[in-house]
Amino acid sequence: MDFTDRFYRQDHRQVDLVHFQVVVAETDLDIGVRKERFSSELVAWVEETIRACRRPLEDYIQRDPGFLSALTPYTVLPDAPLMVQTMAEAGRLAGVGPMAAVAGAVAESVGKSIAKRSRDVIVENGGDIFLRSSRIRKVGIFAGDSPLSNRVTIEIRPNETPLGICTSSGKVGPSLSFGRADAVVVLSPAVALADAVATACGNFIQSTDDLAKALEFASGIRGVKGVLIIKDDRLAVWGSVKLLPMNIKV
Repeated sequence: MDFTDRFYRQDHRQVDLVHFQVVVAETDLDIGVRKERFSSELVAWVEETIRACRRPLEDYIQRDPGFLSALTPYTVLPDAPLMVQTMAEAGRLAGVGPMAAVAGAVAESVGKSIAKRSRDVIVENGGDIFLRSSRIRKVGIFAGDSPLSNRVTIEIRPNETPLGICTSSGKVGPSLSFGRADAVVVLSPAVALADAVATACGNFIQSTDDLAKALEFASGIRGVKGVLIIKDDRLAVWGSVKLLPMNIKV
């Protein structure tokens, strides 16, 4: 099944925000900001912010190409830029390669920049979200062909933000996964860490028998606040995750 049109983005869009898309090379972001903050000038500024975010990473990969292809924790050069170090540390904690954290790292970097201009901001990058909010938000969970897809939402309160909400799937999207989970969602204030742990948990899941093992793994990583895993018709949850039916209003 092809999800390249990213229709799952409807699951996190908020009616009180203006959402727009910015694409720079492989980075394809869906961004929500307060309506009074939106302008064509903001969109242009966000595009340049993305380019500035990507530039140190692209330059580093030219110097150290092993960073791009590593599937296990990778030691970076002493003078690596901050984003590269952040990705490498997230990969180390999760036991995966640093590029497993790239979408979360970019979402967080761009989101923190936008947050200086808008009190409420959502940046979604391939299923990985940076969220800062002044009100309660709901984020819907798309899980491909699972009967639980689009059935539940995660409620996020303002005091829990800024927060990373990152999703990995062995069945949906282009990201590399060695598992068969319909959706693994990880919550952490460190968005790169949430991204890497979601990938690592997803790698565990071949059948519903693996749910407990994946939750135990994620719960042992400092900085992870909550985990939700959907495999077929089963749902497993650990930590600070408040679930609501999709049709409940907040």
